[in-house]
Amino acid sequence: MQTKNLSIPNISCGHCVMTIQRELGEIDGVSKVEGDPAAKEITVEWEEPATLEKIKSTLKEINYPATD
Repeated sequence: MQTKNLSIPNISCGHCVMTIQRELGEIDGVSKVEGDPAAKEITVEWEEPATLEKIKSTLKEINYPATD
């Protein structure tokens, strides 16, 4: 199991976090997604077959690109 905090500058509210949770939750292997709109961060937990690259590319596709 891997865990990573990602900075997401585009997060502005709880709805943003819910969108990210829904989209990342569809990736095989992602087990948990938590977000903090005030800090503009999310925490993602995953295992194979999910990868950090897949998570980041999904975030970019839904217009919430990660910076780290």
